[in-house]
Amino acid sequence: MEMLCTLRSTTESQRQALHKTPEALEPFLEDEEDFGDAKGAAFLELDIGEAWHGLQYLLTGTAWEGAPPLDFLVRGGEDVGDIPSDEGTARVFDTASVKALAEALKKVSVEDLRKRFDPAKLQAEDIYPGTWDEEEELEEDVDPLEELLSYFEELQKFMAAVAKRGLCLLVHIG
Repeated sequence: MEMLCTLRSTTESQRQALHKTPEALEPFLEDEEDFGDAKGAAFLELDIGEAWHGLQYLLTGTAWEGAPPLDFLVRGGEDVGDIPSDEGTARVFDTASVKALAEALKKVSVEDLRKRFDPAKLQAEDIYPGTWDEEEELEEDVDPLEELLSYFEELQKFMAAVAKRGLCLLVHIG
């Protein structure tokens, strides 16, 4: 099963509604439910696909741990939705957490991430998708490091925009 990550802004009322009605997560993600919040209909979204775990590793140096707020892709926030743990996760972060995360990401440099990238370690740590040292990836003219760095730069911009608008954040992996 492919595990893809989507980041999506939410309003505070949407964040609260997701807690109260966990069964509404899927319709919310499919734009079929906005909980009557007109402001929430103008959401921001970033799809980082399979890069989520590689970014987690580059940001924290670990597969599943790390210090907040940079561990946000795999930890933190509050669980929402009815998702069996083997099928993914959905967590929401309040506006204060979003602002702290945006500030923390702003302080991370591409050079810091570049230094942490080691395909053998990523493979040994079983970082998803687990193809860090496979030759066929390189044959497709896809440089895994450059791809992760590109996603990181998009992540920085996305989080800055969500924080600037005073919104909350939903992190969905599934």
